Amino acid sequence: MNQKEFVLLINPFKDKLFRLAKRLLVSTEEAEDATQEILVKLWSKNENLETYNSVEAMAMTMTKNYCLDQLKSKRASNLKIVDNNFTDKEPSLYKQVEDTDSLNWVEKIINQLPEQQRLIIQLRDIEQCEFSEIAKITEMNETAVRVALSRARKTIREYMLKTHSYGIQ
Repeated sequence: MNQKEFVLLINPFKDKLFRLAKRLLVSTEEAEDATQEILVKLWSKNENLETYNSVEAMAMTMTKNYCLDQLKSKRASNLKIVDNNFTDKEPSLYKQVEDTDSLNWVEKIINQLPEQQRLIIQLRDIEQCEFSEIAKITEMNETAVRVALSRARKTIREYMLKTHSYGIQ
């Protein structure tokens, strides 16, 4: 496979690799390094890439594993998931403050989830990956992915209800 074919194969999902790395590593610089490292590894395998069923799923798995290895070796306690893609058309200042507060609460809650649930929330709800793809990336079966996602969403929902009810039940 020549360089042009490689670029055409990787282009549709290279931004997805970066976003996953950024979610796991937080630092833009570290995410860029991780993405670059994965692309170099993929290039070294470029002769065999066409034999894989899903190069994207393999690349996402490689990215996840690389980032988790980086976190384990440096600072496993610093995982952070942030959604900076939230926009609304001209909401009121009150609505903006309320939305920001809610997003901050969701971020705090997600950061308290077990690592596996955080990863599944990231892949399904933020990256919009299919369950089959998440199962490949996390090396779990689809049923286990669905259960973990359900538990993560339930935890987030319960904390948010508790937070917004101000003790009134």
